[in-house]
Amino acid sequence: MRGAARSVGRALHLPVTGTARGIRKATHAHGAGESGLGKLIELHAVNGAGDVMITVALASTVFFSVPTDEARGRVALYLAITMAPFTVLAPVIGPLLDRLPHGRRAAMAGAMLARALLALIIAGAVAGGGLELYPAALGVLVASKAYGVVRSAVVPRLLPPRFSLVKANSRVTLAGLLATGVAAPIGAGLHAIGDPWPLYGAFVIFVAGTFLSFSLPPKVDSAKGEDVALLAADEEHLHGPHRKEARRPGLRTVGPAVTHALGANAALRCLSGFLIFFLAFLLREHPLTGESAAVSLGIVGVAAGVGNALGTAVGSWLHSRAPEIIIVAAVAAVLGTAIVAALFFGAFLVAVLAAMAGFGQALAKLSLDALIQRDVPELVRTSAFARSETLLQVAWVFGGAVGIVMPLNGTLGLVVAAAIVAAGWLATLRGLLSSARHGTRPRPRVA
Repeated sequence: MRGAARSVGRALHLPVTGTARGIRKATHAHGAGESGLGKLIELHAVNGAGDVMITVALASTVFFSVPTDEARGRVALYLAITMAPFTVLAPVIGPLLDRLPHGRRAAMAGAMLARALLALIIAGAVAGGGLELYPAALGVLVASKAYGVVRSAVVPRLLPPRFSLVKANSRVTLAGLLATGVAAPIGAGLHAIGDPWPLYGAFVIFVAGTFLSFSLPPKVDSAKGEDVALLAADEEHLHGPHRKEARRPGLRTVGPAVTHALGANAALRCLSGFLIFFLAFLLREHPLTGESAAVSLGIVGVAAGVGNALGTAVGSWLHSRAPEIIIVAAVAAVLGTAIVAALFFGAFLVAVLAAMAGFGQALAKLSLDALIQRDVPELVRTSAFARSETLLQVAWVFGGAVGIVMPLNGTLGLVVAAAIVAAGWLATLRGLLSSARHGTRPRPRVA
């Protein structure tokens, strides 16, 4: 009898332990376990799962629980109270964290713990209808951004031998996407139990992430050989007795190829924010043919997620081959899809645009990472990653703000989407092609 019980216990335990071993084997492959990158991959998966739990709870509370007109007002209020202050705070986060290079594990753990506690506050606000929902949501955004900035700075410290930064970033990003895809239906199931339950799930996930942050190798906290990227790279910022102090930190020491690539990526990130908010209201009012609003949003969301995952996989396979050309081609493909979707507006083309936007954003971001790895001196590389992430986040917020005020006209909305991408593509096309023709230039000087 006791032996039979042990056999049943092993049979029930095997799927869990087998899955855990399989995940650990995948995340720690090719030297990632020895370098510590595997731990970061797992931490980013936890981060993605926790964030999507909070997103499910906020979407159901702010968006789906009221009529469309009232929902637009609620989301506009949400943007005004959370996103507007966030656009002011976001540029400060990167420089602030630059001053804490020796406490990166603690910073990541703090960002996790803050979101765990804020999830409980939001749960109380959801249950009682309190206004503390909005400042708590702002806190979640700031903590999430702080985690993202530190994570970008940490990846170069954990590269295994003969492992490109593009490949490492693609693994980390893909782990977050997969975790999001797994956690989203779990969050929806918890929401069916009660409105606060996805937030309780987020609390548990982020507490686990707090402890996991401290499992990263101690070298994460080392700032040896690092410096700050500056906004100018001219003669007045050289080393030496006549060196002049730069007025403010920034990105121009990274070289023209990176700044043009950053502009193209900002256009795609702006498009992403625009589509999320515009399509959310458009599909709620005018669902895809034969589907409910929730299913319509789910179809578009899945299409965007699949496109993002595919772009990440393709970017990893391409490594750093002609990143300028890849960015030009990716933005051109998204622009062409947006124009076609605007001219022949329909359910299928909306899903295709969402998928192409996700694909282009992932591919262009990995190419930007490749350019930073290629053109930026190592001592300012982590700073360049942190600051580029901050600028891209601000672009996403701006796109979301445009999306929320647009009238619910599908053709007009996609014309605006195409215009956003066209502006970024035309502004950066010449610079990227020129950089590709001239090849790798000498490393820019660093102040």
